[in-house]
Amino acid sequence: MENQSVAQKLEALVKLQFIDTKLDELKKLRGDLPDEVQDLEDEIEGYRTRQSRYEGNQKEIEEGIKKHKEAIKEAEKLIKKYTEQQKNVRNNREFDAITKEIELQELEIQICEKKIKEGKEQIQEKKEEIEKTDSFVKERGEHLETKKRELDGILAESHEEEKRLMGDREKAAKKIEDKL
Repeated sequence: MENQSVAQKLEALVKLQFIDTKLDELKKLRGDLPDEVQDLEDEIEGYRTRQSRYEGNQKEIEEGIKKHKEAIKEAEKLIKKYTEQQKNVRNNREFDAITKEIELQELEIQICEKKIKEGKEQIQEKKEEIEKTDSFVKERGEHLETKKRELDGILAESHEEEKRLMGDREKAAKKIEDKL
């Protein structure tokens, strides 16, 4: 290398530049396709994350509905208990206190029924959101597969040439001084 003439050094640089230009043309042939594929994969992953969050929320709502149903059963038991106690009262104050407890439990049942109804509506909304997200994932997945096939086709066409050029580039780079 050190005993090369200036002309030989320039020829080696020109050859390296030519190889680099060919490699750049191959990369340009791919265009934005690799970025598009990556963006679509990220978008699909985002939809799947959103979908799992919706499913988690749906499970939480279903658990809440179960708890409200249990609270209704408990309130009904208390109403029966208080109704039995009402039969054995000794004075009006005791009767009024038990009547208020019964009314309180009836209100508790109404509140729980309302929350169950709201929960069912929320579950329906979540199901609709999940279905929408499913359709987005399916649509984007089909688009992604098309882009991947297109990219794979381009890569298959240029793979051998790119491999050969990379080998040529390494050989050409060895003939050039590091400082150049």
